[in-house]
Amino acid sequence: MTQGRARRPWRSEMRSSNPVFSRRGFSRDNGIAGFNAQQQAGSPVAGNPYAQGAANPYATNPYAPADTQLGAAQAPAHRVMTIDDVVARTAMTLGTVVVTAMLAWFLLPVDKDNLGQSYGIAIGAALVAMVLALVQSFKSKPVPALILTYAAFEGVFLGVLSNTVSTHIAPGAVTQAVLGTMAVFAGVLIAYKMRWIRVNRRFAGFVSAAAIGFVLLMAVNLLVAVIGGGDGLGLRSGGLGILFGVLGVVLGACFLALDFKQVEDGLTYGAPREESWLAAFGLTLTLVWIYLEMLRLVSILQGDD
Repeated sequence: MTQGRARRPWRSEMRSSNPVFSRRGFSRDNGIAGFNAQQQAGSPVAGNPYAQGAANPYATNPYAPADTQLGAAQAPAHRVMTIDDVVARTAMTLGTVVVTAMLAWFLLPVDKDNLGQSYGIAIGAALVAMVLALVQSFKSKPVPALILTYAAFEGVFLGVLSNTVSTHIAPGAVTQAVLGTMAVFAGVLIAYKMRWIRVNRRFAGFVSAAAIGFVLLMAVNLLVAVIGGGDGLGLRSGGLGILFGVLGVVLGACFLALDFKQVEDGLTYGAPREESWLAAFGLTLTLVWIYLEMLRLVSILQGDD
């Protein structure tokens, strides 16, 4: 750790795990914590990418006390994050999404007479949610009120969209999309716990690059659709729509693996308790992504029947 002026060591060290909205991570010079970590046989700090030697297991650990000197092993001064903290914050954030989605479903009708007004509210809520997500991703630490407000606006958007799809496009698609999202979450969690998925620096770089490319391609498709009408480049309908829907779900599964890795690293290296809000924020972003891709995929498949 550097000597002299003390600093908060966890600032800019953990990130929202969704690479599309995030710029921070459990990283210094070697990527996300645990990525490319060198095991040192016989060392009490083996596998800790933040440790530089056996003399101090907290050396270069971003969550160690700011005034820790080399050779003086001390526990982190802050209250560390636990798995219960992550579960509780995630339940609060996702619960906010679900509650506001249900309210929007029942209070904002999507019949032909009110569809335009409800659509306007949904689009406005989506834009506000996106702005709030971006603001939080560039914050140096989590802001619970900001995260919960994002969740509320995201829920309004999802409620109107889900009601519209269920009423006018594909009855039953919402239930199938929810079950599909839960299945992906459970499958990735099992695969991660069994170490069938190896989350390393190369994996993170590939997922980030793929996500940026996917989002840019979808943005171009939307722009063409707005300017020229129709389905744009046709990437969200028909056979191409099914293909890109599957790719979107696979990307969401990769996001989940990154989420689980960052939570695991936060628990291992003693992240501050407040960082559990970032874990909840990242998981919520990822689950919303997967649900939207699932909803679109189910809608296309039902429409092709």
